[in-house]
Amino acid sequence: MADVLTLILPLFGLIVIGFVTARLSKRPIEEMGWLNTFIIYVALPALFFKLLSKTPVEKLTSWDFIGINIAVTFGIFALTFIIGLLASRGSVSESTIQGLAGAYGNIGYMGPAIAILALGEAAAIPVALIFCFENVLHFALAPALMAVSGRGKGSAVQIAAGVMRSILFHPFIIATIIGVAAAVWKVSPPAPVESLIAYLAQAAAPCALFAMGVTLALRRLSRIPGALGYIVPIKLVVHPLAMYLALSYFGNFDPIWVMTAVMLAALPTATNVFVIAQQYDVWSERASAAILLTTVCSVVSVSFLLYAIAQGLIPGDYFP
Repeated sequence: MADVLTLILPLFGLIVIGFVTARLSKRPIEEMGWLNTFIIYVALPALFFKLLSKTPVEKLTSWDFIGINIAVTFGIFALTFIIGLLASRGSVSESTIQGLAGAYGNIGYMGPAIAILALGEAAAIPVALIFCFENVLHFALAPALMAVSGRGKGSAVQIAAGVMRSILFHPFIIATIIGVAAAVWKVSPPAPVESLIAYLAQAAAPCALFAMGVTLALRRLSRIPGALGYIVPIKLVVHPLAMYLALSYFGNFDPIWVMTAVMLAALPTATNVFVIAQQYDVWSERASAAILLTTVCSVVSVSFLLYAIAQGLIPGDYFP
């Protein structure tokens, strides 16, 4: 039990510290801007580059792992979208945001922090692969379906160009591409630069988890939408369970890769879902509620998952 607490306490302890600090200091959420900028544009890209640049190239081309992961996540999106379509009486725009709330986890912010702290640096490779390809999926789905709903902004060419910009210019994806290139060509930065990258990478996890706690403290939940009755269990239970069963049944992967994918699938709804909802002016307040409620509930569900992994209660391959 002590080993499990040693694993869980640093992860959720940082979130609690951020939460308490925000409540005591009573600073506005807008002041988080520079910390978020540091995490997204500097610390996490440095972490991705540091770990990927030293990774054997063959591990970066695991297309079967990527394919199964994307298929499961798209399946979860489709499930939530269809339920949302029935519940909203045919609103494609609302159902799109609901689908994202059920399938788009906090894989960029919390993912690297939790997976690498819990499973070690070996988890960095599947984290980076999942992040890149799932973001491509979500960045493409949202504008395409919003265009179908009539809320799309611009022509089909403009929408496609916007999707490509979102994908190619995301700092995590840029760092991943550079890291993979460095691994392929076996290029290492000069020692002083490598030390700087290492310092920045070390700051990624604590800063991201602290910022998550601050965000939780400063968000307000005026009411709980009825749709969260199915979105929360789909995101926190169905998604990781489906990911585990699919990776076990259809592949023969390293247990760390399987557990990393399951852990990322178990993460709460990504903040980007609220950003997308605001961008299209649809379901934004309820998207914010989904982020807050799934994050609060994930303290229990992810802790249980970490406990089960640490105790060996989940085999690396359920269908050996």
